[in-house]
Amino acid sequence: MKLLHGLVLGVFEKEEEEDEGTLHLTEAAAGFDKSLSGKLSELLKLSGPALKNGKSRVFYGLHKDFPCVALVGLGKNNAGVCRTENWDTSKENIRQAVSAGCRLLQDLEVSHVEVDSCGDAQSAAEGAVLGLFHYDQLKSKKKTKVTTQLHGSADVVGWEKGIVYAEGQNLARLLMEAPANHITPTAFAKTIEEKLAPHADRAWIEEQQMGAFLSVSKGSEEPPVFLELHYNGSPDSKQPPLLLVGKGITFDSGGISLKPSASMDAMRADMGGAATVCASIVTAASLKLPVNIVGLAPLCENMPSGKATKPGDVVKAKNGKTIQVDNTDAEGRLILADALCYGHVFNPRAIVNVATLTGAMDVALGSAAAGVFTNSDWLWEQLHRASVVTGDRVWRMPLFQHYTKQVTDSQLADLNNIGKYSRSGGACTAAAFLREFVKAPHWAHLDIAGVMSNKDEVPYLRKGMSGRPTRTLVEFAAGLAHNG
Repeated sequence: MKLLHGLVLGVFEKEEEEDEGTLHLTEAAAGFDKSLSGKLSELLKLSGPALKNGKSRVFYGLHKDFPCVALVGLGKNNAGVCRTENWDTSKENIRQAVSAGCRLLQDLEVSHVEVDSCGDAQSAAEGAVLGLFHYDQLKSKKKTKVTTQLHGSADVVGWEKGIVYAEGQNLARLLMEAPANHITPTAFAKTIEEKLAPHADRAWIEEQQMGAFLSVSKGSEEPPVFLELHYNGSPDSKQPPLLLVGKGITFDSGGISLKPSASMDAMRADMGGAATVCASIVTAASLKLPVNIVGLAPLCENMPSGKATKPGDVVKAKNGKTIQVDNTDAEGRLILADALCYGHVFNPRAIVNVATLTGAMDVALGSAAAGVFTNSDWLWEQLHRASVVTGDRVWRMPLFQHYTKQVTDSQLADLNNIGKYSRSGGACTAAAFLREFVKAPHWAHLDIAGVMSNKDEVPYLRKGMSGRPTRTLVEFAAGLAHNG
């Protein structure tokens, strides 16, 4: 018999000086326990050791409306912001715990789950929706579809905001996880177009003289697409927009500089920058944020063929600079170069580009944080503040003149697309290359290669493509909207 309704409730860890068996139920859990004359707390004490952070336990038959109830451990109460970890520990604990409880009930084929806010309805909603996401669109046997709602709290606004934030990240995860033959540049654009916007074709790209972008797309049978999104949420129509630019390589074989076959299938998510940028704009629109945003996503495949760009070829970017392409697998910076040049026509208040750009970033930071290269202390502070709130961390990286010399000393052209003298500092060299196409005083490049996928590093995300840092981009935009 299927269990149709379930309930997730929270319990905090006891303080060190307190006796064993001391329980600190959340407000909603305490109210539920009271309605059962203390039966829940009694069973929790009898069922085993105290619940640690992120652990869960299920009880059956306690209440006629909820055939199964999952208790989840929330860690220490009021843990607050941890400066070492650069996140709000309380919020992360709630996301992790609620995710664990919802997944446990989903595995029991519960189709509707009410969720304790655990003191932060937005974080609880994020944990529930992010935790329940599973890409099984192409499988015959699918996981139980679970609907969620808030339990025992009046903070409906916070709950609904958390739902929108999480659904935005899940949109990015969906785009990144899908096979490359299902999410071609055209299919990607159509998916986003259903939400927001039109797109431009090869003729327009040629008209814009985006030679660097076109050089990457030449080897593929799939046509390139330049996706341009506009969200005008500010009451002041003349307010300069925030410009978000995302790398959109829907499959990256490396081109003529072919990648090794091992793990090449993961390169279906090499458009993670475009996915997170587009998803964050969709989310901003859902939240009706009072800010203007322009999103740009150059979309194409990087494939080898007789028409493909060859190592040593020289191409011209939109700003007139020539580029010697010494490695066709350093293609992301080429398509971003033209998009960044084009983006300046909007006179943006700030530019943030996002890309799964370099394996070197994965080596440097792993999955702990996205690397941020920026010419603006103000912009870094805004991004860092947003990441502390979301728990989706970013870390500032150096942008030294040393790396600029690596890309400007080219034998045949103005620039090289890879470091001329050494592979060392590859992520920094890529950022220095992009900087050659930026004139704005507030620009940041987020290299998200290390956070592209999730194994078990983020407990409330299943194994697969992560959709990071969508929520951080949304929180960053919200901060600009409300704080100027």
